Amino acid sequence: MDSQELGQYITATNGMSKPWLLLQLRLKKLQERRPEMDQEEYMRQLADIHQDLMKLGEWWKGQEDEVFGK
Repeated sequence: MDSQELGQYITATNGMSKPWLLLQLRLKKLQERRPEMDQEEYMRQLADIHQDLMKLGEWWKGQEDEVFGK
């Protein structure tokens, strides 16, 4: 799945309110641009995505069914 397909999936499933999906989209777009980037810029952007992922923490605890659709 490329970033365009992932973006369409996120839109179709009302995933804009799901931060983990938006992080996946950022990561996919970064992977697609990697051949055009130098290593330093790629690593900087990857670290930025990782930092945002770590900020999510465990916000979902106690609301697993609602968040993950169980």
